[in-house]
Order: sequence, then C-alpha cells, then structure tokens
Amino acid sequence: MGAGNLLDRLVGFAMLIVSSTVFTYYTVWTLLMPFVDDSHFLHSLFPPRVWAIRIPVILLLLGGAVVGSFLSVVMIRSNRKKALKARAKKAS
Repeated sequence: MGAGNLLDRLVGFAMLIVSSTVFTYYTVWTLLMPFVDDSHFLHSLFPPRVWAIRIPVILLLLGGAVVGSFLSVVMIRSNRKKALKARAKKAS
C-alpha cells in the first residue's frame, strides 16, 4: 500500500466524518428541536430555525452560480478555439 493510497483513505475518512457530523447536526436541528421546549439549554447550541431554510438555499444558489460560471468559461474557450481553427484553415 503506497503513501498516496493512505493519504486518499485518510482524506476520504475525514470527508466521511465531516459529512456525517453535518448531516446529524442538521437533522437534529430541523427534525428534533421543534419538539424541545424553547427554554431548554439545547436551543443555545443551534441557530434560529429560519436559518435551516436560508443556509441550504444560499448554498444551492452559490453552487449553481459556480457551476454556471464554469460551464460559461468552458463554452467561451471552446468557441474561441473553434474560431482560431477556422481562421487558420482560411489562411492556409
């Protein structure tokens, strides 16, 4: 087993732990906390419930903007290459 393989496993394990923790926290926050009394100390561990909708919406909008920007850049570069090839073909 090489060093690269070990690093890949370590990074994968870290990503699994982080994603599991975020999933558990969000699930408890959105599905269980509405049934806990508002004066309970557990409410101090979570932001207001309105952010349970705002955060995913913001992340989806940002992700869509990043993907759209990436696709736009790729399409623009591809069209530029095609135009350069066409000009080179006309010149020769």
